[in-house]
Amino acid sequence: MEVSVASEQANGDLKGLKVLVIDDSKTIRRTAETLLSKEGCEVLTAVDGFEALSKIADHKPDIIFVDIMMPRLDGYQTCALIKHNQTFRTTPVIMLSSKDGLFDRARGRIVGSEQYLTKPFTKDELVDAIHHHVRKSADAAKISGED
Repeated sequence: MEVSVASEQANGDLKGLKVLVIDDSKTIRRTAETLLSKEGCEVLTAVDGFEALSKIADHKPDIIFVDIMMPRLDGYQTCALIKHNQTFRTTPVIMLSSKDGLFDRARGRIVGSEQYLTKPFTKDELVDAIHHHVRKSADAAKISGED
């Protein structure tokens, strides 16, 4: 993400931010896409981890939301693969789940996720999560002297 874009987004403007939503539920994908598109985000969606990995490589999203329970490649496995990739290891990954257990949250942290949202989520929860991680990215860019 370019620093100028990061600073604009840290100030509350999400326009042009690339967000990937990975969930096997069409309803969740559509809901997130609708809510985030209204905020100005460019929203990409994937049905499972395999589809997501190719979209991540092709589109380089700024932030990723991933459901835990998916066929073929679950959210934990998908997150671990993203975080073990040199190019995408700093991309924030937020886990989505209908489970709100301590074990699930801990397992998400172990594989490298930055945050955990429980479904059903609200527009404010989605947007707040993005703002939180965009702010962290902008602060990190300032600290490393990239601006």
